[in-house]
Amino acid sequence: MRDTGLDEAIRAAGGVGALARKLGIAQPSVSNWTRIPAERVVAVEAVTGIDRALLRPDLYGQRPGHAGEIDEVDTARAQEYALLAVLLVRAPDADLLQRLGTLRGDASPLGVAHAALAEAASRATSAQVEREFFNLFIGLGRGELLPYGSYYQTGFLHERPLSRLREDLLKLGIERAAGQVEPEDHVAILCEIMAGLAGGRFAAPAEADRDLFEKHLAPWIGRFFADLESAAEADFYRRIGTLGRVFMDVEREGFALPS
Repeated sequence: MRDTGLDEAIRAAGGVGALARKLGIAQPSVSNWTRIPAERVVAVEAVTGIDRALLRPDLYGQRPGHAGEIDEVDTARAQEYALLAVLLVRAPDADLLQRLGTLRGDASPLGVAHAALAEAASRATSAQVEREFFNLFIGLGRGELLPYGSYYQTGFLHERPLSRLREDLLKLGIERAAGQVEPEDHVAILCEIMAGLAGGRFAAPAEADRDLFEKHLAPWIGRFFADLESAAEADFYRRIGTLGRVFMDVEREGFALPS
């Protein structure tokens, strides 16, 4: 029997199949859920607009001794990573484009990137963005970009960087989700993991997000977002490239500060 949070997410998405498509996973995976898995909560929140506290109150509800443990900065970081994860796992549908169009930004570089993404979303159609996503990341044979850590660091897929990442994720107790066909060094999966670490969804040691970033994202992810920003096939996704590049610069500078 499905719990209330999962039922609400399915209703908001327009059905089990629609929720699976928005998340970029197989429909049977969602059909087998009785509640939203912890590692999927932020992504479901992003694609449905339902607050995580309603999706999984056992994880995000106010409990004695837990309120306030995750500060506002880490919450904002988790949301930024979750947004990138959702946008990089598959093309946004019309509903998500509409919600992206309401983003607001301040005068900071990250705020300007948010405003540019909102403007691009407000004039894009789901068909245009889906075609752009296909050309960038799938293609006939392969897309213009290969969004994998192993490829960016070695020139090949499924190489030693992926093995090292899997070893470190195993130490953190983070396992590959059922139905996930992409390797763990896919940029969307890494962003989803970072969202979980920053937002406190994973019972990980302090500084685990810093260690993961410095070992498995910093060596290549800035180059990926710069490539996305300048890709020939990118229009809407050019703004995501800018957002990702700016945010990763913020992360790098933040982690460089003394603890």
